[in-house]
Amino acid sequence: MSGLFLQIGIWVRNFAVLLFVMEQTNGDAFAVSMISVAEFAPIFIFSFIGGTFADRWAPKKTMVWCDILSAVSIFVVLITLVFGTWKIVFFATLISAILSQFSQPSGMKLFKMHLSADQVQQAMSVYQTVFALFMVLGPIIGTFIFQSFGIDISIAVTGTAFLLSAAALAFLPKDRPLEEVGESTLLQEMKSGVKYVLGKKELSLLGLCFMAAGLGIGFINPLSIFLVTEQLNLPKENLQWLFMVNGVGMIIGGAAAMIFAKNVPPQRLLVFGMLVNGIGIAVMGWSTNLWITLIAEFCNGLMMPCIQIGINTLILQKTEEAFIGRVNGILSPLFAGSMVITMSVAGILKEQFSLVATFETSAVLFLIGLLFILPIYNQKQQAKPEILGSK
Repeated sequence: MSGLFLQIGIWVRNFAVLLFVMEQTNGDAFAVSMISVAEFAPIFIFSFIGGTFADRWAPKKTMVWCDILSAVSIFVVLITLVFGTWKIVFFATLISAILSQFSQPSGMKLFKMHLSADQVQQAMSVYQTVFALFMVLGPIIGTFIFQSFGIDISIAVTGTAFLLSAAALAFLPKDRPLEEVGESTLLQEMKSGVKYVLGKKELSLLGLCFMAAGLGIGFINPLSIFLVTEQLNLPKENLQWLFMVNGVGMIIGGAAAMIFAKNVPPQRLLVFGMLVNGIGIAVMGWSTNLWITLIAEFCNGLMMPCIQIGINTLILQKTEEAFIGRVNGILSPLFAGSMVITMSVAGILKEQFSLVATFETSAVLFLIGLLFILPIYNQKQQAKPEILGSK
């Protein structure tokens, strides 16, 4: 229920802010790209820190307070929006994105604490299905609320959704007493994690793949709306249909990938997913036909579960249990940091060259990321551990 309310709030916020900024700036590419920077930069800056503190704080209390503080920040933005400048909407995304870096690791801890080993994978599958469904429903809901009621009501709906999420979390079982924390410092934990990743060939190659994919996604993520307005010459509100098609592809691809993942090594799933996504992005950048663009977007969504399953399974197979948190804490910022770098210059690149050039550059980066995984492509598959994330 908490995830359901959060998804409503996040999608209403994201689409309301995007469409509002498009209106206020007459479609300025730099301003639009800064929305994505506000959303993803906190992952790079706070992911490792948030994960470390999540291990030291009571998870239920952490999640409840993060949702409450997110709601408070949203309502402060609403008040400022009514009486002050429209540019405050960027903070609606920034503050809640920062707090989510503390909340999300606590959520994973709760799955481990309250579910038996044979329940975890099924529960995570349901949880991920909620995200996939909102790839379809989220853009429609967000666009409808903004077009019907405007930015003020949209921001208010977001804040209310975060409060409802906190209320749902309040019904969770009481936090258990925390174990004593060791003497190691944040810096020492980070050093040992980096040393571990560099010492494992598979994890080092995966890190390079993460960087290439992050750079590629960063170029196109803030500019998708211009595919609609410039390449297809359609009103900006039609962006919701691209998201919807992508979400339908993810739902279908997730079901199919879970079947084939039993017999296909994760590195092969990852290579196949990266290849198809690279081709799909290239086609989307080149296409001026709505149906070709939608088919390419559908194929991208269809292959995204292959990438997610491949990455998660590789991390779990190649990482000792004691280092799983730190490996994730290193690789996630590596991906997000790369993405933020290219997000920051995506609008400038589009203005200096073209939208097509930006998308083709992204496609090339995906293919480069694929090349980093090829050295382990033919490795034999190890037995899968029955732990969190294999789906």
